[in-house]
Amino acid sequence: MKTLATSFTLFLALFIVPWPNAVAQACSKQSPAHTVALLELYTSEGCSSCPPADQFVSKLRDAGLTAEQVVPLSLHVDYWDYIGWKDIYAKRTFTERQRWLSERASSRTIYTPEIFVAGKELRNWRSGVPAAVRRANERPAQADIRIALGALSDAGLPVDVNAQSAQGGQLFVALYENGLTSVIRAGENRGVTLQHDYVVRDWIGPIALNGAPGKAQLQRALALPAGAAKNLGVAAFVQSDTGEVLQALALPVCAG
Repeated sequence: MKTLATSFTLFLALFIVPWPNAVAQACSKQSPAHTVALLELYTSEGCSSCPPADQFVSKLRDAGLTAEQVVPLSLHVDYWDYIGWKDIYAKRTFTERQRWLSERASSRTIYTPEIFVAGKELRNWRSGVPAAVRRANERPAQADIRIALGALSDAGLPVDVNAQSAQGGQLFVALYENGLTSVIRAGENRGVTLQHDYVVRDWIGPIALNGAPGKAQLQRALALPAGAAKNLGVAAFVQSDTGEVLQALALPVCAG
């Protein structure tokens, strides 16, 4: 584990959000009546203790945790880029979110690999993820999300995400990619070939849920990462003003 010290900062009825006609949808998905757990892995290609966590997240589906139970996202941080290898998937935005989550947990330290489930740090992730996911799934959803995707084209991936919650909060949307491979030529993982899944390539939010009940929408064509084929997907989650993850949802790009 690599650490970095720093100083920081009622059950409700589900609402079906109508699909707007502005974008022709190729596939869509609606969040279920229970809460789907959001799993956030903070990792880095420059961290020698991170590959086991990367592999753990890649194998969640093999372990029997379905998309109806957990939405995994791998967020690469940039604070280890100086030690020899610059992680091409790292973004400062992800470092800032990790700091914010740690601050909520009254921690002054961020580290890799670090896993949060439903917005809460899980240090014993190797054994604790299934139970943490189950606890989240036992809660009735307090937000409703719908994702609709258009067909991939040179113009990008048409995305329409609608969210609604009586609690208000913020909507976040992520474009993720699976099946990535990196040959590391410097730093702690020099000589190692790393495999990555659920890597966040684009991150949009927070988008405020306004009104009563709170509603938010994102509708745009997302630019595709260079070389990306069809190993892409879109994830969305609603977070309360206190940081609790109220609902999560993910949808792979449409077949065909």
